[in-house]
Amino acid sequence: MESKNATIYDVAHAAGVSMATVSRVVNGNPNVRPETREKVMKVIKELNYYPNVIARGLASKRTRYIGVLLPDITNPYYSSLALGIDDIATMYEYNIILANAHPYHDNEGIESLLMKQVDGIIYIGSSISNEARTRVKNSGRPIVFTDLIDPIREMPTVNIDIEEAYYEVTKGFIQAGKKRIALVGHNASFNNKLGRQLIGYRKAIEEANQEVQEELLIAVPHANYQAGYDLYEQIVAIKADAAILTDDTLAIGLLNALQDNGLSVPDDISLMASNNSDIVKMARPMLSSIAPPIYDIGAVAMRILTKLIENQEVPQSMNLPYTIQTAGTN
Repeated sequence: MESKNATIYDVAHAAGVSMATVSRVVNGNPNVRPETREKVMKVIKELNYYPNVIARGLASKRTRYIGVLLPDITNPYYSSLALGIDDIATMYEYNIILANAHPYHDNEGIESLLMKQVDGIIYIGSSISNEARTRVKNSGRPIVFTDLIDPIREMPTVNIDIEEAYYEVTKGFIQAGKKRIALVGHNASFNNKLGRQLIGYRKAIEEANQEVQEELLIAVPHANYQAGYDLYEQIVAIKADAAILTDDTLAIGLLNALQDNGLSVPDDISLMASNNSDIVKMARPMLSSIAPPIYDIGAVAMRILTKLIENQEVPQSMNLPYTIQTAGTN
């Protein structure tokens, strides 16, 4: 038997059962005799029947779909996060819809996911616009952040203690005798006064009785390889002897630019990446990096979201442990 658009009625008719019985089989209801379940499943496979998830959601108030909004799906950090999210989603029988959102147009990404009737959203990003926040709040859908700590404490966050991590790295450079430590980040979050990277950096600098020099704070328009490569002249002009980069692709771009122009890393300048994604290990010399448990952050965020969907209490924020991986660039 073949059918391109088989319906629940077609399955019921072919199996000789009621549509209610087919529905119980599809939804895993235990109140179906084994032989009946086997017969219905056989017909489902023969007809290539796929349940209409949205229609089922109208009855159950859920679609079993989760929206994941991320700035750049090609970035290895975000893809690793998504893997952790997807594994736990599968465990709890949810499906994932990915949406790529420009940091300055996040409301469009939120709107796209809400139009797909998702049960909840995981927001991967360092900032959220007031428009996007209002849209999510009005929709009644639960949301979990993985990079952003909500300043008004309405929405839960899963990450590492970023402020402490950047403080630790900056302090380490100072103790190693570095005098001009640059901090490089994407301007969507870097210019935010609540930026935790900047807070940790400033704390270490001021604790050493030094002044934070604005020329060493570099905001780039895009967090990608080319933006990092293009930093070469600016880094040389400000005579930085160390640089902390908030994105691994930025770090690799700068590393290659420095070496292409004859500078030695770490002899001339030390570098520290921030996510310890797989590409960090591919660089030569291998990049030193803050090492958050990327997969675990995604997995925990998804588990928290399932609890929110079930109206269970969850912590406002959860910081997972991190390490500092010292390699060949410092």
